[in-house]
Amino acid sequence: MGPWLLTATALVLFMTIPGLALFYGGLVRAKNYLSVLMQCMAITGVVTITWMVAGYALSSTDGNALFGTDFSQLLFWATPQADLAGAAFGLTFAVITPALILGAYAERVKFSFVLAFSVLWSLLVYCPLAYWVWMTPEGSPLTLITNGLHPIDYAGGLVVHQSAGVAALVLAILLGKRSGFPGAMQPPAQPGMVMIGASMLWVGWYGFNSGLAGDMTEGGYIIFNTQVCTATAVIAWVAFETIRGGKPTLVGAATGAVAGLVAITPACATVSVPGALILGVVAGVVPQLVIPLVKSTFKIDDALDVFAVHGIAGISGTLLLPFLALIGTNGTPADDTGAQFIAQLWSVVASGVYVVIATLIIAFVVRAIFGMRAEDEAVADGLDLSSHGERAYDLS
Repeated sequence: MGPWLLTATALVLFMTIPGLALFYGGLVRAKNYLSVLMQCMAITGVVTITWMVAGYALSSTDGNALFGTDFSQLLFWATPQADLAGAAFGLTFAVITPALILGAYAERVKFSFVLAFSVLWSLLVYCPLAYWVWMTPEGSPLTLITNGLHPIDYAGGLVVHQSAGVAALVLAILLGKRSGFPGAMQPPAQPGMVMIGASMLWVGWYGFNSGLAGDMTEGGYIIFNTQVCTATAVIAWVAFETIRGGKPTLVGAATGAVAGLVAITPACATVSVPGALILGVVAGVVPQLVIPLVKSTFKIDDALDVFAVHGIAGISGTLLLPFLALIGTNGTPADDTGAQFIAQLWSVVASGVYVVIATLIIAFVVRAIFGMRAEDEAVADGLDLSSHGERAYDLS
């Protein structure tokens, strides 16, 4: 499926710019809209260079138990032309992962921190996780207690979404709350933009999940599971927010779609179609239960709910996939469901601990050099003007 891989690469890049940028941009206040778009654009730039210099070599070449060691691939110095299509596809995953994190520190972070943190985090967190999961090295930390059985994570529920969600929670705690949190926060400034961004993510996710499908049969199976889970999550999210006494909101529907996309990501080539529907219900309900725990109970200002929507939904898909493959007849069950669940659970725990520790160290180092939180006056003026000298809308 060579031509499809190139198409999928474009679709996944489209997920970050402009899909994620518009989705996140619509959720923040109008005075911070451009700052989110700028952060997504800049992360795309610096992580591309990071991937070219060292990320590909560390994550996608043969090596030891911890990282790739074919250093002839540094700077793509000796990489065959035939490998560049796969490298480009992998690059788009490396780009979107740190971009997801920015939803936690939106509206109050220094731009210099965003750039430096994204470079180091992609090298020291994303690349090792991608190597452990997708290169399946013998003796990796994810197989220490599983007799060598590796976790199933077809497209990044663990590598991309859990890691981004956990890192987002860590940074939200370190950065502190926005003024007025939680009681006096303004609603999203542009719900329509949220829906447009989520729709771009939805379409792009077809490439995200099925880009490496071996043939049309596997690709169709993955895409159909992706659609069923996502559509179900939209309805489940809207229904649950209505049952809880609210109204069915466009922002809720868009957020539910993203949660469904995240949940099916690790499981898209494993669960049956009925299993995808069940997973969609989980994705539409469970993050809504976690959001008030994070914001109201623990008073953590994860601005755009990255931990709940990406971390929790990604973990849900990772843990449930061995069981949801058994429902109906068109799943891809593991050889040993119980053993596979243990492998999934251990991978969630081990990778989560690693992400917390590594994110803390990276954040402390970058904060010591560049600072982390924007000045109060800059936050009050809005990061569009104070950080970038631009306004999204000139109403004068």
